[in-house]
Amino acid sequence: MDQPKIERMLRLMQLLSGNRYYSIDELAETLELSRRSIFRYFDTFKSAGFVVQHIGGGRYRMTTYNKEYTDISQLVYFSEEEAIVVSHLIENLDATNALKAGLRQKLAAVYDSTSISDYIDNKGKSEIVETLANAVKAKRQVALKDYSSAHSGKAKDYVVEPYKFTRGFVDIIAYDTAAGINKVFKISRIDTVKILSEGWKSEDCHEEKIIDSFRMSGSPVEHVRLKLSLMAKNLLTEEFPVTGAEVYQQKRSWFWEGDVNSLEGIGRFVLGLSDEITVEEGPLLKAWLSGKGANIQKKFSTGRKR
Repeated sequence: MDQPKIERMLRLMQLLSGNRYYSIDELAETLELSRRSIFRYFDTFKSAGFVVQHIGGGRYRMTTYNKEYTDISQLVYFSEEEAIVVSHLIENLDATNALKAGLRQKLAAVYDSTSISDYIDNKGKSEIVETLANAVKAKRQVALKDYSSAHSGKAKDYVVEPYKFTRGFVDIIAYDTAAGINKVFKISRIDTVKILSEGWKSEDCHEEKIIDSFRMSGSPVEHVRLKLSLMAKNLLTEEFPVTGAEVYQQKRSWFWEGDVNSLEGIGRFVLGLSDEITVEEGPLLKAWLSGKGANIQKKFSTGRKR
C-alpha cells in the first residue's frame, strides 16, 4: 500500500474517532476523496475488525462493541446473515474452549442477548448457510435440493461446487457441474443442502462475480443516483439491507448512489415506487424506465378495445 493511501486512511480513522461526527460528503471534502473511496475505506476497516457506526443524519463514527448499539442495521460491517454463521460456529466450539465465552459476549453485545440459539431458531435458512460455509471450507461439492428457479418456475436439483458468498450471505456463487458454468444461487430459494463426498474438480473454472446492491451479478453498466422519500429509503434498506451503508441524507432528502450491474434489479424497485423516487443520475436507467412505463400504459390502458 502506498504511503499517501496509508496517510489518508489514518486521517480518516482519526476523524471518525474524534468528538465531531462527519457526513460522507464532509469526509470526502476534508480528505479530497470521492464518496466511493470513503466507502471502500470503510470496507477496509471492516476487514480489519473495526466498527463504523451510522449514527443517523447521514453521519458516521468509529466505535467499539457496546450493548447500547443493538440495531444491526446501524453497523456497516456486520450483517444479520454473517451473525448466523458466526453464532453457529461459536456454539459448535467445545464447552471448555477458553475463547467461546468471549466470542459469545462480543456477538451478544450486538444483539443485546446471550441466547444466540434463540435468535438462530427464528432463521430458517441458517442451517443452509452453515452447510454451504462448511462445504466451501472443505472444497466439497454439494447437492442443492428443490432449488426454485426464477426462469423455469419449477424446483430443480443441482450438483455444484460452492466457493463464495455474496454480501450479506444473500447468495452463493457456485460452479454448476452439469452446465459447466458459474452461477449465482439465492439462499432463499434453496430447500435443503447436502454435502457430497466428491471434492471440487473444476476449481480452475471458479470466477469472481460482482454482485451489486440489488443482487444482480455481472459487470457495472452504469452509476446511478436516486433521490428517495423517507418511505422509499426505508423500503430500500429493508428489501436490500446492504444499501443501508450506502444511503445518506442531505438536508431533508435521502439519497442512494452506486454502480449497478443490471437495470432490471434497480429498475423493478424504482418502478414500484415511482412517485417516491427521482433518478438524478443514470441515463440508461431513465431510458429503461421510460420504455417499461410506455409498455405498462399500453397494456393497461382503459381505452383499449375489448
